[in-house]
Amino acid sequence: MKIGVVGGGLIGRSWAVAFARAGCQVAVHCRSSSQAQELRAWVTNTCNDLRKYGLQEEGAEALLGRVECVTDLERAVAGADFVQENLPEDTALKREIFGLLERHAPADATLASSTSALPASAFASELASRHRCLVAHPVNPPHLVPLVEIVPAPWTDPVHMQRTQALMQGIGQVPIIVTQEIPGFVLNRLQAALLAEAWRLVEDGVASADDVDKAVRDGLGLRWAFIGPFENGDLNAPDGIGDYARRYGGMLRGLCESMGAPRVWGEALIARVERERRALLPLVRQPERMRWRDTRLMALRALKGDYRGESATAAASQDPTHAGAMPWK
Repeated sequence: MKIGVVGGGLIGRSWAVAFARAGCQVAVHCRSSSQAQELRAWVTNTCNDLRKYGLQEEGAEALLGRVECVTDLERAVAGADFVQENLPEDTALKREIFGLLERHAPADATLASSTSALPASAFASELASRHRCLVAHPVNPPHLVPLVEIVPAPWTDPVHMQRTQALMQGIGQVPIIVTQEIPGFVLNRLQAALLAEAWRLVEDGVASADDVDKAVRDGLGLRWAFIGPFENGDLNAPDGIGDYARRYGGMLRGLCESMGAPRVWGEALIARVERERRALLPLVRQPERMRWRDTRLMALRALKGDYRGESATAAASQDPTHAGAMPWK
């Protein structure tokens, strides 16, 4: 299978690894030859790290043999079965690029966007082949965080939804189907609720930004790395989720009422949190910390691979994502 990846930045380069390690031929459209060189260097380093954590068997040279970096869009999508676009969150820009994709990609290729906020109907409504356009929104970086939200426009052909779901499962991602266009889809709506309260707690002087991070990193996040909120509730009461809702529902509703409507993040608050973050991490060290994050995610994915293997017998019939080793190994 050939995949066209449009955009060689943070998301595009990560998608290139996710597709290529699963055996796909990948052509990445980069804005310049220098970006293409940077992408290949990043893929090499990333492959070495993935092998270190047992998440990939192939070396960088073999994987790069399936990744072509080009500066010509038509060449990138020629013969593609699936196209993943990764340009900035700009409606006009996406309308323009999807018009070009419709013209140059094969007529039966699925055209997907990594957008985290824009519905496909916002940029594909005028296309003659709008039925093959949809959103496939990943979590950054997608080669390490497997969730992908597949979101149709009202006119998206179910065949392209099914193809996208099958492709994502086949390369080791975990797709979820969002049945209708809704602002923020599922993941960012959940994230927005947490972020709204995080910023409120800092603004009101309840806790520092770093301590709020610790509350998630060293508290909620430890459970969320393995289970979601509904399973968490199901396990946190003797008689399961119904018992949990009856025990704690009143308290949680009261908390939600006390939080009120989300506040706007004012410039003074943003500057305050920015000063705190820069004191903890100078901007010059950000690339180093990003790589640290990725290696920690690799270690966690390796651990979760063992976890899934252990629970495969009990869970495989209910959830195929729990079964066995990573699909690309």
